[in-house]
Amino acid sequence: MENSEAPSAGQGAQDVMKTRNTAPARDAERSQSTLDDTGVSRTHTLAKAGAPIGVFDSGAGGLTILAALRQELPHETYIYFGDTAHCPYGVRSDAEITELSIRANRFLYEQGVKLIVVACNTASQAALNALRAAFPVPFVGVVPAVKPAARATRKGRVGIAATNQAAKALYLHQLIDEFAEGIQVCAVGCPELVTLVERGELDGPVTEQTVRDALQPVLAEDVDVIVLGCTHFPALRPVIERITGNEVQIIDSGSAVARRMRSVLEAESMLHPADLDGTAGLVQWRSRSVQ
Repeated sequence: MENSEAPSAGQGAQDVMKTRNTAPARDAERSQSTLDDTGVSRTHTLAKAGAPIGVFDSGAGGLTILAALRQELPHETYIYFGDTAHCPYGVRSDAEITELSIRANRFLYEQGVKLIVVACNTASQAALNALRAAFPVPFVGVVPAVKPAARATRKGRVGIAATNQAAKALYLHQLIDEFAEGIQVCAVGCPELVTLVERGELDGPVTEQTVRDALQPVLAEDVDVIVLGCTHFPALRPVIERITGNEVQIIDSGSAVARRMRSVLEAESMLHPADLDGTAGLVQWRSRSVQ
């Protein structure tokens, strides 16, 4: 593929300074305003119904989100970009994550996508505001499923498995304060699980022991709900369920993200007609970094 032009270091730093202390806006708060503020007309929006949807992740984890998107909207076409050259994002600073996210999403934007799903919890928390400021298309991010977990727990104890960066992110703790008041929440970074998924090591004795060790801090708290706060982790769901003996409810964000994408596309009259051009369901793959 052709390399898209990367933003300058100065530009990336300015974006980070503007957004680093601001929590990502709820999708419901920004979908229409993004289009209005950039002057994109309703006619132009209608004309883009047949354009693809961009799906961005630091690597292979976003494939779990892509599967949920395709199940919800099988007539859409997709371009998936996994930044495997810089995975994992969870061990990087917010500034690095933002810079890398802008580069990758510039490529997707230049492919003419009508909407971008940031299928990465770490990038959503660190870079979503900067991405929305940089590109005049709707974005849907991934939010840790704290609210449904708080509703589901019977013991009042919830575990969150995430990347190192996402586990300590201010945004996650804001979600906990807002939706899990009075509930004990234990968030733990599990970067080794990202590595397992990137290597395709999804089962077996070594994988099971690695997952068991990574989740030990939350299991030690006798939680009855675990939130998979990284899109890589649902690929390990069978192993996690085996380890917990199906006594712990496992929650991820895939179906919620898919429903949110549908609602944004419906609001903007950009749903892909089933018989528009014979490309329904097509997925294009990009799995290396732009320079």
